[in-house]
Formats: sequence, C-alpha cells, structure tokens
Amino acid sequence: MNINNDVEAVITSFNQKSMIYEAVHSLCNQTMQPKRIIIVDDGTTDEMSIRVLNEIEADHKIEIPLLIVRQSNGGVSAARNTGIRTAEAALIVVLDGDDNLEPSFVEEVSKILYDNPTMIAASSWLHTFGVLESIVRPSGGDVTAFLSHNCCPATHILRRQAWKQCGGYDETMRHGFEDWDFFLNMLEAVPNTNIGMVEKPLINYRTTPVSSNIKSMEKRLEIMRYLIEKHITIYKEHLADALLGVEAISIARLYGWESEMIHAKLMDKSLNNLSNEFIEGPSYGDGGMAAAVRIASAQK
Repeated sequence: MNINNDVEAVITSFNQKSMIYEAVHSLCNQTMQPKRIIIVDDGTTDEMSIRVLNEIEADHKIEIPLLIVRQSNGGVSAARNTGIRTAEAALIVVLDGDDNLEPSFVEEVSKILYDNPTMIAASSWLHTFGVLESIVRPSGGDVTAFLSHNCCPATHILRRQAWKQCGGYDETMRHGFEDWDFFLNMLEAVPNTNIGMVEKPLINYRTTPVSSNIKSMEKRLEIMRYLIEKHITIYKEHLADALLGVEAISIARLYGWESEMIHAKLMDKSLNNLSNEFIEGPSYGDGGMAAAVRIASAQK
C-alpha cells in the first residue's frame, strides 16, 4: 500500500451550519492530504446548513477532490456507512462535521497503521474546546480494553477491510455509543488485533451541553445492556477483564471525590448535600464505607 495515495476522508454532516467549513479546511491543511473528501449530508433541514454545503460543493479553491452524498436522515451510523461504502481507499478518516484536525493528524495516525499490520484502526488524544478546555487521553488497546469503556475517539482512521468484515456501524443505534459498539465489532470480527493511539492531542473536539455525547449519558446503562447482550460471547470470554476494568474506573472516581471532601474538611468548607448524605450513610461493599472512614479521620 502506498499510504500517501490510499487515504480518503468521510465527514458526516447534519444541520452543522458553518462548522463544516472548519472540518473541510482542517483536511485541506493536512501535511499528508487525503486523496478525496466525502461529505455525507444526513438529511440536513436547516437553510443555512444547506447553503453552506452548496457553497462548499461549488468552491473551486478546495484543492482536494470533494464529493457530497445526500441522503434522508438515518443517523450518524448510517451516514458513516454510506461514506465508507462510497470510498475506495484502504484507509478511511472518519470525522464528525463539527470537529477539526491538527495538520499532522492524517500523517501521524496513518503511519502507525502502516507500521503495525495488526492495528485495524487508530486515532489520537483530543483537545476539547467550547464549554470545556482540556486534553483527553484515550488509550486504545485490544478487545479486552474496550469491554469496560470506549478507548478510542469517534474521529479516527480505520482499515476499510475491517469495516467490511464486521458489517459496519449498527444503524439501529441512534442514542449514542455507536462508535464504541463499532470498535467492538471490528475487534471481534478480526481476532488478535488492536486499536492504536498517537499520544498527542491532534483532534479538536467541540463540546456543548446539548451534544449527543452528553445526552447519551442519560441512557448509559440502557445502552450498555444492549452492548453487553450484543457482544455477550466476548464478554463471557473476558468477564474478569470487563468487571475489573469497570472497578478500576469506579475506584479512581471514588478516590477523586474522597480527596475533594478531605480537602473541603481541612479547609473548614461545607460539603454539598450529596457529599453530606454519603458521609451520613456511606455505601457498603464497594469501597464507600472505607472512603467515609478516611474522610472522617482526616485531621488538620
């Protein structure tokens, strides 16, 4: 594979107004440009968004060949499948229309895929902007890492063959976590593989209080049940890894909360109602009572 000539980009778009410009321009500014950009318009209804897409389609200053595929609204999974199905390259950059990439994303992420044949997809750390300024550090990993939580951003580069082998994104998942499910699909369909991570923030991820990522947390347990039942074979085979992965996350969050309450106590600051309720009636059997004892024992 000549990696410089075998990467295409798929951008999904639904009522994203001028934000789609940023995604397109970030691809045009790559140190290693994709050979084509495919925008999947997933049934956009907003007049401004329609106008922006038409302007992009007619913009001769965009130096990369660009195709807009229009379809009725089917959700982000359906849009991604359409774009990947339309593409012909071996490697596909999957990008949401409201995010954008640092100039070296395609080059650096493609390189680790090129250098590691057992890697079916790869991505990078994220720089979040909007309501939250932070660096988020997903880990990547093999299928066992993905059983307790998603370890890869939705924006990534995948091997098109792996997408084909696993059947693509689940188009029934319209409430979130479809990328987590997709990564599990690929890792199951192509055994002894992994998903890689460039340990630099090369994705600029937009955060808003009403984003689909935030809304999906309201249905997290319901969607996780669907994931576990769908992938029950792999969960059964690696039950200890799945449970210990969830426990490790729980312990880290509990210690963080405990540290905040100890700090508040040492500074003679009052706790909020939730924290007071925890001290007055700590949970049992999950480390809660031990945490409450340590908080109560903290001395100035």
